[in-house]
Amino acid sequence: MTSAKQRVVVICPGRGTYNKEELGYLSRLHADKKELVAQIDAYRQEQEQISITELDGMDKYAMRLHTAGENASALIYACAMADLASIDRDKYEIVAVTGNSMGWYIALAAAQALAPKGAIELINTMGSMMSDGVIGGQLIYPVIDQNWHKDASLEALVDKAVAEVNLLKDAEAYLSIELGGYRVIGGNAKGLKALEEKLPLLEDRYPMNLFNHAAFHTPLLASVAQKAQQLLSPELFSAPKVPLIDGLGNVWQPYSTDANKLYDYTLQTQVVDLYRFSRCIEVAIKEFAPDKLIILGPGATLGGAVAQCLIEHQWQGIVDKQSFIAQQKQDPFVLAMGLTDQRKLVVS
Repeated sequence: MTSAKQRVVVICPGRGTYNKEELGYLSRLHADKKELVAQIDAYRQEQEQISITELDGMDKYAMRLHTAGENASALIYACAMADLASIDRDKYEIVAVTGNSMGWYIALAAAQALAPKGAIELINTMGSMMSDGVIGGQLIYPVIDQNWHKDASLEALVDKAVAEVNLLKDAEAYLSIELGGYRVIGGNAKGLKALEEKLPLLEDRYPMNLFNHAAFHTPLLASVAQKAQQLLSPELFSAPKVPLIDGLGNVWQPYSTDANKLYDYTLQTQVVDLYRFSRCIEVAIKEFAPDKLIILGPGATLGGAVAQCLIEHQWQGIVDKQSFIAQQKQDPFVLAMGLTDQRKLVVS
């Protein structure tokens, strides 16, 4: 008699997850996923872009090259989808899919709301939008204490600083992503510089500018949303095969999704509006009550943000940083495929 499958929600990674440590991720872990990689490379060849095989296979990580939107997005998509294909389906049943920021596009592919050809077209198109120059930027700032509890005074500090910056001439700053215990703020150069001056230095590194990141999920990207709708057809989209949790915490169900509305959300709403990743995780745990959360690679940077969301809702006795670490050692609830030990528990 076989044991029942464990119910899992799959979380797709965002732009900042293919870093120096991840170089070679595809060749190391996914030499058997030749068809997936070949399809992406063929599309990029048509666009006269460097192949992901070449990018992943380089001897050295090149910050400017590997973090450029047109390269990072396709690389991360390939790694994440290859990881998805490696999940042991005899052990795990995927009950919902979500993602952070660019991870929304990967989530669309993972939930089969986009066919493979449509997925690389969408991801590569959106990733290439900044090849002629990045619009604005993003910085990240913590709003938690050492125990990973929300600090209301830090939240108020960030809100006040953003409001004050927007009173300055020609300065713009907007809350971009609610990322667990962190706030990602997008803005123009003047707005972010002013914000850096207003926010006190924390942990010797925050506020931290995110290299090669545009002002995603803010009104500054209105022109990108407009251009995307001219370049990409609604016909690429269909209803997902599994429930899909978007950046507002809405659930797109297989039998009730209007594909045109999914297109509008993807290429308008989430491009210019706040992405509430924390809300995605809240909906994932409360609506679907999974046995585990699986974070696709590359990298494992989302693990902390996911843990901070679990702590906020005191999920399954996880009430602070220490109890999360203890739980992870004993019987991990969060499985990040970018971490070798946790990956072993996921793949067949």
